[in-house]
Amino acid sequence: MVWKLLGAGSAIMAGIVANKVITEVWKKAGRDTEIDPTNPDTSLGEAIAYAVLAGVAVGLARTMTTRQAAAIYKRSAGHLPKPMREDVNKELGIQS
Repeated sequence: MVWKLLGAGSAIMAGIVANKVITEVWKKAGRDTEIDPTNPDTSLGEAIAYAVLAGVAVGLARTMTTRQAAAIYKRSAGHLPKPMREDVNKELGIQS
């Protein structure tokens, strides 16, 4: 239960932070901050650039926050969260 809250909370925070970072990077690049990549009036190049930036930022933020949340969980509980232990055991071919 703790891991579900910690993991979900970190993913939500990562998304919020990533969106703020994307907006700032987009502004610094001299672009309109109100871009809608799904709008056909937005150029294809801008839509793709924004999508790539958003994908990288959100993926990186979620990865880093989930890793940190797992490290905090491990320090407090003495082991990785159950879903992560199951993934590691599966990779190693260990039956749970």
